[in-house]
Amino acid sequence: MMTGIDLHCHSTASDGTLTPADLVRAGAAAGLDVMAITDHDTTGGWAEAAAARPDGLALVRGAELSCRWHGAEPGIPLHLLAYLFDPAEPVLAAELARLRLDREQRGERIVDKLRADGVPITWDEVRGYAAGGSVGRPHIAQALIRAGLVATTNEAFESAWLGARYFVPKSDLDVFDAVRAVREAGGVAVFAHPRATKRGRVVPDELIVALAEAGLFGLEADHEDHSPAERAQVRALAERLGLAVTGSSDFHGTHKTVQLGAFRTDPEMYEKIVAAAAGAPVLG
Repeated sequence: MMTGIDLHCHSTASDGTLTPADLVRAGAAAGLDVMAITDHDTTGGWAEAAAARPDGLALVRGAELSCRWHGAEPGIPLHLLAYLFDPAEPVLAAELARLRLDREQRGERIVDKLRADGVPITWDEVRGYAAGGSVGRPHIAQALIRAGLVATTNEAFESAWLGARYFVPKSDLDVFDAVRAVREAGGVAVFAHPRATKRGRVVPDELIVALAEAGLFGLEADHEDHSPAERAQVRALAERLGLAVTGSSDFHGTHKTVQLGAFRTDPEMYEKIVAAAAGAPVLG
């Protein structure tokens, strides 16, 4: 019986600290039966993770898409977990390429703003931390830690630094377009941490109802950024709408304290996701 299922994990292909190969090895060492690689807006870690996958570990290939709902002013950013889609499907592939280019340009603009204020970091250094992966704000945070200006990634994300003073907005996908694109690519879309009020504004239930009608498959309920009450709300909403429910660590390596397998997905829900996907097989 598969019980160790963690469907939300990041590698150095985006803003995690383990390489894709080390990530799958860590998953096996943590006793997982199934893990998903879900880097931000990229499938760049898929091949390396697949090549290094230990026997006995099933690998779900996916991505976490940067989305926005434009039904509020300003629009509310949100994340969509896309599982088992065809990475060569042209519409989704083009959108992912656009988001990655935007991330790169955004990172460079943030570094320029910091340097203009005399902060001793360089774009080359930040790109080095990304190790060939997609550059994100945690890589800039690493440079700020190295420079002795902040002690932790969390401190770097506060308003005095990357949270407000040196914040640059990023390009996102319209969430309805993203759900459609994932489905067109044979994938399954799950709304990541939909009730995480500690991250900022959350979307109203009406949006999740509309997304379910548009093809959203599930909601991530068990997550470190959800309180017990928020988890219960997500479960109740999913049940009302007939959506799958997942639980995952959202592991980022040393950029976060949460450990692999800290939150898990029920095997029955996992089987539903696999059965609904047609774009890329589970490996293992």
